[in-house]
Amino acid sequence: MAKRGKKYREAAELIDPDLEYTLEEACDLVKKTSKVNFDASVDMDIKLGVDPRHADQMVRGSVSLPHGTGKEVRVLALVSEAKQEEAEEAGADHVGLDEYITKIEEGWTDIDVIVATPDVMGKIGRLGKVLGPRGLMPNPKSGTVTEDVAEAIKEVKAGKIEFRVDKYGILHASIGKVSFEPNELRENAIEFLRKVHRLRPASAKGLYFRGVYMSSTMGPSITLSRSSVISV
Repeated sequence: MAKRGKKYREAAELIDPDLEYTLEEACDLVKKTSKVNFDASVDMDIKLGVDPRHADQMVRGSVSLPHGTGKEVRVLALVSEAKQEEAEEAGADHVGLDEYITKIEEGWTDIDVIVATPDVMGKIGRLGKVLGPRGLMPNPKSGTVTEDVAEAIKEVKAGKIEFRVDKYGILHASIGKVSFEPNELRENAIEFLRKVHRLRPASAKGLYFRGVYMSSTMGPSITLSRSSVISV
């Protein structure tokens, strides 16, 4: 294992590895344990009691965080000409169709979210190999394939995030920035946790939340107590 730097070791000393923290305590601690010289992201990782190899145990969705993510989200709207003005007025950073499909095929992915209308998905389908692994493929379940592109763009810009369980049964999500007030982080975390609770697959057996952790960018992980997580 690579040797940790001095700042990381100082941050880690603030956390008792044998303790599980309440959500309130974690939101205070995650600010204190950020030792980088930029406004770090605050991330939550949830180990779920699901087997993503089974389609009926795949957990994915989206949630609008009450205080946003603190990030500038770059949105590409892949829409026909009739919808392009609507997408531009809603705040999309890039708007078009064929020219952007070509750019993506050539390797361009300098975006965070893609919103598309159902009628163009036939064209976009061939981009799956590029967009899929990066989590950029538009999907009706996450609200990024819709006729109401303006609403979808506004939601994403305001702090709507998408999440999907990985092959190890872990969900990753950014719920804010270290500069947020502890209560803002807590309210964002609660909204995320509640949404994940609601998405529990009927076929998932036993404990659903196996472990919940919070950390800042390049910071140590804080383990949350299960009782504080399931009580939200």
